[in-house]
Amino acid sequence: MLIVGELINASRKAIAPAIENQDKDYIQKVAKDQRDAGANFIDVNAGIFVGKEGEYLEWLVKTVQEVVDAPCSIDSPDPKAIEKALAVHKGTAMINSISLEKSRYDALLPVVAGTDLKVVALCMSDDGMPETTDARLANADKLINSLVKNNVPIENIYVDPLVQPVFTNSQFGIEFLNAIEGIKTRYPGVHTMCGLSNVSYGLPIRKFMNATFAIMAIAKGLDGLIINPLEPLMMAGIITAETLAGRDDYCTRYLKAYRDKKFEFLG
Repeated sequence: MLIVGELINASRKAIAPAIENQDKDYIQKVAKDQRDAGANFIDVNAGIFVGKEGEYLEWLVKTVQEVVDAPCSIDSPDPKAIEKALAVHKGTAMINSISLEKSRYDALLPVVAGTDLKVVALCMSDDGMPETTDARLANADKLINSLVKNNVPIENIYVDPLVQPVFTNSQFGIEFLNAIEGIKTRYPGVHTMCGLSNVSYGLPIRKFMNATFAIMAIAKGLDGLIINPLEPLMMAGIITAETLAGRDDYCTRYLKAYRDKKFEFLG
């Protein structure tokens, strides 16, 4: 499972002033905490700062990678801002994200084409958010084939079928899960990714629902998550689900998590 730590996002109340004031200590603490909790990539987002996004993304990448031995997920639809961040990035970054929306696709394809960058591909088009499994698969097919034709290695593509709240439509959860299974079956080598907190929007006990949904998605083949890795219930569920899904030979990672007291909060 590839974990992208989502906490360094300018839409979060504590993060926006830290970016604006260039509070290096605070940003580095958030990055280190996420890495220590199991994040493989650290997402950086400065999207609320119109006109300064590129400058702030560049600062975030340098600030994070001073203290964390992990690549960044550069979270922006602006190719110029992304290029600024990539210019100072160490290692192979992830671009979050491209989609079938024409303006976004046309802007970001030149950034990722023919590179070794990893790319999150949202199953969204100018027609809006897909609601059914079939609509998600149709969008995924177009994205995957187009990216591969433009020399993006298939193993660098992380398709996000887009989670929607079950509060608004009781079928949104299962439609997403079936799309994950369909993508993994039809396109060997492609990865899947999602930010799944949307599933519980408008409902109580959201953390429990999110963690349960992650477990169900892993059983369908999900192998990437954009989450808060500091949530122990979520991380314990992921470790356990991967073991049960046959992705943990001899239960090595499960036993290591136990020794590292990752389940201690359960009592």
